[in-house]
Amino acid sequence: MEANIKGKNSLKVLNINILTAKNKKSYYIKIKRIFDFILATILLLIFCIPMIIVAIAIKIEDGGPIIYKSKRMGKDLKLFNIYKFRSMKTERKELESNLSHNNMVTKVGKFIRKTSLDELPQLFNILKGEMSFIGPRPWIPEYYEWFTNEQKRRVEVLPGISGLAQVMGRNGINIFKKIDYDLQYVDNMGLKQDIKLIFATIKAVLSRADAEITEQGIKEEIRELRGQKVRVETQVQEAYKEVV
Repeated sequence: MEANIKGKNSLKVLNINILTAKNKKSYYIKIKRIFDFILATILLLIFCIPMIIVAIAIKIEDGGPIIYKSKRMGKDLKLFNIYKFRSMKTERKELESNLSHNNMVTKVGKFIRKTSLDELPQLFNILKGEMSFIGPRPWIPEYYEWFTNEQKRRVEVLPGISGLAQVMGRNGINIFKKIDYDLQYVDNMGLKQDIKLIFATIKAVLSRADAEITEQGIKEEIRELRGQKVRVETQVQEAYKEVV
C-alpha cells in the first residue's frame, strides 16, 4: 500500500515537472518571438545601405532577379518562401551547360555567400513570423518525405537563420548528425543556449566557414534518408514475419 502511494506521488511529481518544462518552453517561445521581431527591425535599419549596395551589384552584374525565393518547410510542416540574395547565374545557356556548381555562382554571389550577406533578406522572413534567428535550418520539402516521425520533430519550433547543427559543423557533418543536433536544440531550447549560438554564429561568419551546400550534396543527403527509411521498413517487415 505504502509502495503504491509512493509510486503515485512520484508519478504526480514527474507530471508536474513535465508540465512546468512545457510551460517554460511555451513562455520562452513567446518572448523569443518578440525579441526576434525587435532585433530583425534593428538589423534591417543597420544593414539597409549594405543590402541596397548588394542588390545594385547583383543587378549590374547580369541584370537578373535580385531575390531568390525557394519553398521550405516551416514550423508544423507549413510551407513558406525563404528569401535570399540571388547568387547563381540565370542565363539559359549557362543553366543548360555542364558547368560545375562553383562555376554557376556569380562573382557577387561568391562574395555574399562567403560573408553570409546572402542570408540578410531572411530578416523579412523573421518579421513575417516564418523564421527565427536561431533554430533548425529550413530544408526543402523533399527531405521530409523520408523522415521518421522522430526526425520530423525538428519542425516543432520555427526554423532559424542559424542553429546548433550549423555551429557544430555546418556542412562538415552528415545528415543524421545534423538532425540529431536539431532535435537536441528542440528539446533544450532556452535563452542561455540561444545566446551561445548567436555568438558562435558570429564567430563562424567572421571565420568565413563555408555554409553553402551544393545541389549534389542535397541529393546525396536525400539518398541517405531514403536508404534509412528502406532499412527501417525492412526491419519492421522481418519483425512482423517472426511474430506471425
